[in-house]
Amino acid sequence: MGKGVDKREFLKIGLIGVSYFCCRPLMAHSKFVKNIINSTAMDENKPWKWSKEVFYYEQKDTHIVCQVCPHECSIRPNERGFCKTKVNYNDKLYSIAYGNPCSVNIDPIEKKPLLHFKPQTQTFSLATAGCNFRCLNCQNWSISQISPIESRNYDLMPDEVIIRSKRNNCQSISFTYSEPVVFYEYMFDIAKLAKENRLDSVLVSNGYINEKPLRDLAPYLSAANIDLKTFDTRKHLELTKGHISKVLNTIKVLNELNIWVEIANLVIPQWTDDMETIKRMCDWLADNNLSHLPLHFTRFSPMHQLAHLPVTPVSVLENAHKIAKEAGIKYAYIGNVPGHELENTFCPSCKKMIVERRGYHIINNRITNGKCSFCNTNIHGVWN
Repeated sequence: MGKGVDKREFLKIGLIGVSYFCCRPLMAHSKFVKNIINSTAMDENKPWKWSKEVFYYEQKDTHIVCQVCPHECSIRPNERGFCKTKVNYNDKLYSIAYGNPCSVNIDPIEKKPLLHFKPQTQTFSLATAGCNFRCLNCQNWSISQISPIESRNYDLMPDEVIIRSKRNNCQSISFTYSEPVVFYEYMFDIAKLAKENRLDSVLVSNGYINEKPLRDLAPYLSAANIDLKTFDTRKHLELTKGHISKVLNTIKVLNELNIWVEIANLVIPQWTDDMETIKRMCDWLADNNLSHLPLHFTRFSPMHQLAHLPVTPVSVLENAHKIAKEAGIKYAYIGNVPGHELENTFCPSCKKMIVERRGYHIINNRITNGKCSFCNTNIHGVWN
């Protein structure tokens, strides 16, 4: 069973680069809540020590319908939802992903990837186990496809997250690695505290969230990277078990609410590398006045259930980049190809290189007060 690391042990262990994973199955599904109570409950009114009542749900007879994400799981008593973090206990819906991250690191903001948001700053990154997608290519499947009771976790409540972020000179807190939507309550409370303490909050997400909780969270967010898996409706469902329309709505709502958004598109051979589909995605962005949002074409490496596929050829990524530029996307990038010219930023007006990068490091920055130093064109992003 997952065991929390108390604060004293956390101080001894340190922070940077430390993550705990444990993939051993815990127990039979039908005995889930009972066994948690017998083993770890500190309050008989909660299913587990790391629990908080879910913000969005409704009771329907003996079932509870979760309203956080578009799956809207109908959860029977003593059972979990699709994301493995929601439990129907005593006629209430609880998140068991609260204050118990399984992965905590300090990252450069460029790793999210966010290239137009406060470059060269550090972000305090965390995740709990669980996800509301079942991506065949998931690179973090060892935590995303299990429940928080199966992972080895830190005991890290929201106030402590703020303390550690400041102590490590981080300007932001990133909800990342697995899927932040499944630990919504934990994320919300941290983001609210972060804003009070003048820290930014960053959402790194598949975008599969209902509009009401998204709009309620937005006042506490500064930036987001949304993973747009593919623009093919059928393949998106097969690849993730989620509907693309909900993800597209999330992108539009975040942009409407003035949250800085960047988009990641993992180009997977035989799955998401069709150039006509990529063209339709880029045209959709342009048609919806989203051509100023950076679009990252990311190289796939064999992983999880798609480990039999080859690495994405660089030429395919270059073709996708060309299509994006022809569609009017102002800032298109190639990711996971260290040293490639197209990881740099070019002015959409004079076409000169204005940010030169090597991986997560900036070699030269020719953006001054948010403008191109050569032609004074406004460069979209948050640069201060």
